Amino acid sequence: MSELADVLQRHVDDGVLVGAVAAVGPAAPTRDGGARPVGAGRMALDGPPMPPDAVMRVQSMTKVVLAAAVLRLVETDGLRLEDEVARWLPELADPQVLEHPGATLDRTVPAERAITVRHLLTCTSGYGIVDETSPLGAAMERSELAAGPRPWALDASTWVERLGALPLVGQPGEVWRYHHSFGLLGVLLSRRAGRPLHEHLREVLLDPLEMPDTGSWVPQDQLHRLPAAYRWDDALVETDPLHAGSYAGDPGRDVSHGELVSTAADVLALLRMLHDGRDAQGHPFVGDELRRLMRTDAVPDRAKTPESFPYSERFWEGTGWGLGVGIRTAGPGAGRFGWTGGLGTDCWLDPSGWCGVALVQTEMSPPVMGLLGDVDAIADPRA
Repeated sequence: MSELADVLQRHVDDGVLVGAVAAVGPAAPTRDGGARPVGAGRMALDGPPMPPDAVMRVQSMTKVVLAAAVLRLVETDGLRLEDEVARWLPELADPQVLEHPGATLDRTVPAERAITVRHLLTCTSGYGIVDETSPLGAAMERSELAAGPRPWALDASTWVERLGALPLVGQPGEVWRYHHSFGLLGVLLSRRAGRPLHEHLREVLLDPLEMPDTGSWVPQDQLHRLPAAYRWDDALVETDPLHAGSYAGDPGRDVSHGELVSTAADVLALLRMLHDGRDAQGHPFVGDELRRLMRTDAVPDRAKTPESFPYSERFWEGTGWGLGVGIRTAGPGAGRFGWTGGLGTDCWLDPSGWCGVALVQTEMSPPVMGLLGDVDAIADPRA
């Protein structure tokens, strides 16, 4: 705890981060309670101290939450990884596929296979971030489908309809592209359940794991726990004000395709379940085989191309992707799995059960990566 607090405070003192919350330790509860969140810095440049229970915009860490919900449904509710998604997302039935990623939108061929739930979990559906200078990238920009740091402007149904009107960048199962598959997965879960995603997640995952503060937005009576958000541009630039902005209160439209908010304590609860397969009461929740499958690299080597992950050409060096999580496949920490969010959040779990969470509200940049790396490096004293 002391080492972690020192790491957080050092980065705050450097002036490149406003505040942070993190936790590192054993996922399984111990006599002293195991990993516990620590806060450092402030909620805004002139704001109050950062509390350990701050509710953070976790962005792409949402993928881990949705994947866990899918595994639970596979375990107990008849959902199959090979189910065709068009059953719930008819907008994606009979998709067309570009002849090559840079082709014009009229140069397509029929998809060789249907898109499945497995394809969404593994980001191999053929939907995702593409070269913004390509015809498909330009069309996604015009249709408000290009990924960015802000929540989707479109409601869930309109978003799916517009995405389904465009061709895939490659054949399902043959290409890896980041991001959009999990928006589709959120809508699928919502439609399958016949209710908004946040209500469905509450029943099947969040309540059983005792994750009370995870959801699609921060309720009005909890906005005092929502920090300001920033980006680093040679100085900190505010992008969302303290206690307001993105995810502050019910948006009044279906955001089942959107990303979530959460706390360090809630993420720890999720990691505990992914470690031992049990809910907060100790009852079996997700079995060993499904959790093993989750952390097994599912991406064929031919799909691990430099353009598949636009944020790093070296992404696939020692990295794989399972069911909603990135996996270290080689080097120090091999076997560790988890994922990050673009606003400076990270979670991971080692095969030994050592886990970590780091939550910042500053867009990814070298300073933020430095903090995440330092938290990541706090070693398991049992090793």
